[in-house]
Amino acid sequence: VMSILLHGDAAFAGQGVVYETFHLSDLPSYTTNGTIHVVVNNQIGFTTDPRMARSSPYPTDVARVVNAPIFHVNADDPEAVMYVCSVAAEWRNTFNKDVVVDLVCYRRRGHNEMDEPMFTQPLMYKQIHKQVPVLKKYADKLIADGTVTLQEFEEEIAKYDRICEEAYTRSKDNKILHIKHWLDSPWPGFFNVDGEPKSLSCPPTGISEELLTHIGNVASSVPVEDFKIHSGLSRILKARSEMTKNRVVDWALAEYMAFGSVLKEGIHVRLSGQDVERGTF
Repeated sequence: VMSILLHGDAAFAGQGVVYETFHLSDLPSYTTNGTIHVVVNNQIGFTTDPRMARSSPYPTDVARVVNAPIFHVNADDPEAVMYVCSVAAEWRNTFNKDVVVDLVCYRRRGHNEMDEPMFTQPLMYKQIHKQVPVLKKYADKLIADGTVTLQEFEEEIAKYDRICEEAYTRSKDNKILHIKHWLDSPWPGFFNVDGEPKSLSCPPTGISEELLTHIGNVASSVPVEDFKIHSGLSRILKARSEMTKNRVVDWALAEYMAFGSVLKEGIHVRLSGQDVERGTF
């Protein structure tokens, strides 16, 4: 499995979760063995100029914290983009580390249907309106090279338009939404044939008092004989044992019983994080 994340330039530089996941990327218990980050860098966040949005020259500078290679590529050159993406995939396969592809491009229209970019970025958008769209630019180059004929190009465009039109027509006819066709659900049988969720009632999850007592006793005992235990800890264990005896639970013991009952059914429980490691809670 190769994980690919698609980012916008403003989000890549501005969202804390990007920085946080970079720092998780090489931790032994969290690594995905390298993620390919593709940044669609249209050089404007909603209506914000980069100089008003971040302090670094590139939105991708945040990836430098893990020494990830960063490829800046002109998105108006599809072959250069393909080449860079191949190199990125090879890097990830070879070294199992994160890599970033920065597609340097522009946004032709507003942020949404209501947004007129000429209000806030008149100079930039005068330049953008002069740009030949990448499809036309690349098609002209291929036709000039003799790689494709004008007729082949037009047929390809017509074919693509037809696929879009047919899908649009079909979408109007659809009375039932087949959720399961597009939702990568980890629960097989979660939806019925029509794509509707099945009844969401849970089976009873209660367990016997005998089992709860057993878990409580295990949770308040020390597994090793003649083991010198810290007095603060033995106080906690003693109190826990008393609670189990008196059929009383506090938050920590309730949590223990929940984890213990799941473990007893042979289901693996993984706790992680600094407070877990030192047993704060």
